[in-house]
Amino acid sequence: MIETNITKMFGIKHPVIAAPMGPFYTKELTVAVSEAGGLGVLSHTNLYNVSSIKAMEDGMQYVVEHTDKPFGFNIRTSRMQPDAENLCNQIPRFIMKNPKVMEQCLYALTSAGSAKMLPQSRQFIKLKEMNPRIKHFHVAPSLNLAKKCIESKVDGLVVTGTEGGGHQSYEKVSTLVLLQQVRQQYPDVPIIACGGFANGYGLAAALAMGAGAIAMGSRFIASKESEFHEKYKNIIPPAQAEDTLLTTGVFGPIRLWKNKYSLSKGLVESKEEKIQLEKQMSVEEFMEEQHHYEITYEGNIEEGAVLLGQSIGIINSIESVKDIIEDIVKTAEKALKIAAELIK
Repeated sequence: MIETNITKMFGIKHPVIAAPMGPFYTKELTVAVSEAGGLGVLSHTNLYNVSSIKAMEDGMQYVVEHTDKPFGFNIRTSRMQPDAENLCNQIPRFIMKNPKVMEQCLYALTSAGSAKMLPQSRQFIKLKEMNPRIKHFHVAPSLNLAKKCIESKVDGLVVTGTEGGGHQSYEKVSTLVLLQQVRQQYPDVPIIACGGFANGYGLAAALAMGAGAIAMGSRFIASKESEFHEKYKNIIPPAQAEDTLLTTGVFGPIRLWKNKYSLSKGLVESKEEKIQLEKQMSVEEFMEEQHHYEITYEGNIEEGAVLLGQSIGIINSIESVKDIIEDIVKTAEKALKIAAELIK
């Protein structure tokens, strides 16, 4: 067993966490990851005109009915995410009204926007007073953004490099370099490493560099329990790392699988450029962009936005979450023991 500051913080067996995978549903995957000894995470879901608040509340209720293990949730706090502020108020209120949820929901992860929105919410402040065990982490895809997170007094960082699937920063710094930068600058801050992790060698490397856990998205999409469409899952085992690319998403740069949709998009180079594009975007154009994510969930993998990271190049099979986590931890233990023998 590998014990770290993150496993102790959340009371989990293994330092393996599910990355946020919005806008898709992940309640089945959350249960599977938590049951296997990791930390499952409910995504910020806003598909098919369903209320994201109701989807999150229903997901939390489902999780506590199917496991007694800790879990977390994600809220995207982008300026382009109209429901973010409501979620930051309503979800903590829901947790406080449900003792079982409050006991198990220990990880609040915000991403793709402000690190201040959730901790400044009155309801989240009340929740932390009622249950100091819940911790707020924010995704930091650059050193500058990590600094802003620290200034917002987060409990920890998810340090994610440009290899990862989904939303990325304009700086395009790899996880290897970014993790070293953040560790050097903020040696005492709890860190979860994300972006490019899919096996035990990656976990061993992250732990050796001072992270307390890894978070994985693509590896868990390619699992038997994930709710993703079979066509989406089946992309992964034969894929290569170079089968993804950075392009322009709703919130900024995003890493997607190469297909008809992603190859038709350009790549925004700065936040200023992205803001200008947003000002020109109509409501209809915004809804059309959202539509490409929805059709992906339905199995249209050519015209949909297929979020995947470069780690697909080291994933060769679709397995159960339990087998994935056990194999990763076993391989990491061996790698760390070999590394320790180098010290004389």
